[in-house]
Amino acid sequence: MSGSSGEATPNRHARHGSSGRAPVVRRATRGPLDIKDPLSNNPQLRGAPSPLNPPHSSLLSPALHTPNARSPRILSPGRSPGRSPGRSPGGPGQSQYPLTPTTRDFSHLLRPELYHPLSHLDIAPPFRTSQHQPDSSTPLPDLLKSGYFRSAAIAAAAQLTSTTNQISSEDHATIFSLFYTRLSCLTLCGNTQLAAQEVLALEDLNSAYYRSDLDGKHLVPWELRVLAVRLQGMGFNDARRGVMGYYDLGREARSTLSKAKAKLRSTEADEEKAGLTKEIQIWEDRLADLGMRVASALVEMEDLEGAAAFMKTLPATEPGMHMKKALLWLALGDIDAARACIRSAEGEEKDEKEEVIRALAFMAEGEYQEAVTIWEELIARPVSAGAASERAMQRQNLAVSLLYLGGMDEARKHLEVLVDEDNSFHALTFNLSTIYELCTERSRVLKMALAEKIAEREGSARSNQGWEKVNLDFKL
Repeated sequence: MSGSSGEATPNRHARHGSSGRAPVVRRATRGPLDIKDPLSNNPQLRGAPSPLNPPHSSLLSPALHTPNARSPRILSPGRSPGRSPGRSPGGPGQSQYPLTPTTRDFSHLLRPELYHPLSHLDIAPPFRTSQHQPDSSTPLPDLLKSGYFRSAAIAAAAQLTSTTNQISSEDHATIFSLFYTRLSCLTLCGNTQLAAQEVLALEDLNSAYYRSDLDGKHLVPWELRVLAVRLQGMGFNDARRGVMGYYDLGREARSTLSKAKAKLRSTEADEEKAGLTKEIQIWEDRLADLGMRVASALVEMEDLEGAAAFMKTLPATEPGMHMKKALLWLALGDIDAARACIRSAEGEEKDEKEEVIRALAFMAEGEYQEAVTIWEELIARPVSAGAASERAMQRQNLAVSLLYLGGMDEARKHLEVLVDEDNSFHALTFNLSTIYELCTERSRVLKMALAEKIAEREGSARSNQGWEKVNLDFKL
């Protein structure tokens, strides 16, 4: 991949073909992401260029440029001296001397020009002047804990580019941790397009440059790699890249999972067995999560037929995945499949989840009175530990159902009570602002008052909702 200057960089990581070797054919494996042709149902996706070698013209899509943001110059990580980054450790022809860790230079992620300044124009006015704006000296962990995602994104970039407490370009753990915080916080505070431009600096995460020479393990945390797949697809303006990126991660997950299971069968130490069992569970959860992400990506691409075909290939017994699969089936319009998915779930929460899907299905079919009955029954139940946010969402759905039945005043009351109880998620503020628009011509005054009420609450921010709200949250 070439940089924006169009000149070759001497310290560039690349793949080098092996000489004198017979090609090794990967054995067929089975798994949630293993289908014959994941994109066969969409003729527009056939013959797609390799996601690892996108067309140069799509490097910086003009459609993603904004007037207030400059596209960063894409740089390649430097090559470590003394060893080809394309040669896997432990391969044929390896030296008889033990390998020593080679350093990696990630200084391209420490360049100030990579990180875009964040505009204040999209922030709701009450949040710009609020006395609860965090101080610039607030530690990054405290910002994340309190839901100050925009300030956390700024702080992460400041630490990466600091000249006083400069991070070593070889400290990959710190660099990738801060870079992940930067990208995820940008996404959470509504600056996804900026994150999609900044993530391009990582280039090809499948390159051997990002792997350890000692054990071949990836230096980039799994969470950052998963997030980068989605953002790089947006940054290159190529949705197919995101889908194939998930498949690349899925192959790696299945390979690692197979090795862990084989090792578990051969070991006898109880302590080692416990560690391997935990590792196997982690990789199984990751593989199931990747399956959900592929289906979601296909839905976003509006390839509903391909998404439905893919969903049918996913195993039906992953713990904790039944609700996600049911919601995806609802998004695809297959209400019967959504209900069947929940019926196959196991555990004490099965009944409540099944009722939630039933209520959502009635809403999708326009049967709002039946949905109201189910929502009221669910809300009347005792709230279990950790289910407060789910109950708030159910009450919000009840208000929406009442609104469609003509009960605007009752719906408004339900939503305002939720706000008074310290809830401020996007769907809540957006729907309440919509009701204000339907109720009165003074809707802007009411929406500004709602924004001021949320902005002036000390300690009301939550890590999963965020404190700072943008104009879109209140339809301003």
